[in-house]
Amino acid sequence: MASVPYPQAQPALYRILDANLDRAREGLRIIEEWCRFGVRHTQWSNECKEMRQELGKWHLPEMRAARDTPGDPGTELTHPHEQTRATISQLLQANFGRVQEALRVVEEYGKLYHPQMGETGKQMRYRVYTLESNLLSYQRQQLLQQAQLYLVTSPSDDLLGTVEAALQGGLSLVQYRDKSISDGDRLELARQLGQLCHRYGALFLVNDRVDIALAADADGVHLGQEDLPIEVARQLLGPHKIIGRSTTNPEEMAAAIAEGADYIGVGPVYTTPTKPNKEAAGLEYVRYASEHASIPWFAIGGVDTNNVQEVAAAGAERVAVVRAIMQAEQPTLVTQYFVSQLHQARMMHQMQS
Repeated sequence: MASVPYPQAQPALYRILDANLDRAREGLRIIEEWCRFGVRHTQWSNECKEMRQELGKWHLPEMRAARDTPGDPGTELTHPHEQTRATISQLLQANFGRVQEALRVVEEYGKLYHPQMGETGKQMRYRVYTLESNLLSYQRQQLLQQAQLYLVTSPSDDLLGTVEAALQGGLSLVQYRDKSISDGDRLELARQLGQLCHRYGALFLVNDRVDIALAADADGVHLGQEDLPIEVARQLLGPHKIIGRSTTNPEEMAAAIAEGADYIGVGPVYTTPTKPNKEAAGLEYVRYASEHASIPWFAIGGVDTNNVQEVAAAGAERVAVVRAIMQAEQPTLVTQYFVSQLHQARMMHQMQS
């Protein structure tokens, strides 16, 4: 052990290291359990275990002996956000943050104990950053695979209320689309919508604007044919966010898949005022997508409660809607109807395959 510059500070140093080694190991154990039982990823589970054991080697008896739980004022400190965890993603993000903060403390104060301890904290913090990115990306991709109903918003006097009502009905994917307001207002609404979606465990994407998606910490972005190339959006967003692309024909579908889109929109299936200058691609394109698309795809364009069964019969298991929910008197009930119909369609397609 390196000598402590100020011997009188040694008990405090030991207590700091003891508390933060405990905090890091506990947080890693929580993450490890989800890697093991939630996503069943052996490599990530083992990595958490290895890091816990490595920290345990530094958690020496003299540090534990310096522990003074009754006299620690920090044991009574709490925050309202610590009392609830609405989703697995919130739980994971909270514990990743806990681990990263604790490792930063171990890195800095560990330098006073032993140079290698500081280096261990530093390198482990980078490993945890990578694990967080990979795990949360995996969570997003899992949610995308499971999603069947996709709401694309339109301007509304009660935007948040309508979206929340749909989320209560089982909606799991939301795209914020509004070209009519200032960037400042758009960003503020995007942040509020993102927080709302994540509270319900739903994915949140932003239409067109990669900058707004980044600033609002969205799960990704949806791009039209005239927007940024997917490669450029990927460079800006990083490898773990979701990028979708609108397509209207087989050629655009093939290009989007080749460029690395995570999902595609297929349509417009019917003529729609949302895209007044677009001719309907029709059910023929839906049938083509059902046979050829190798990534998740959503039939979009004029899909509503009156024709969703027809769209499903053409091969769609996922649909995206705008007016059908945004203009509904009872968004929750309409959402539940869509979810029910799409679930039945997926079960039917599985039986036929």
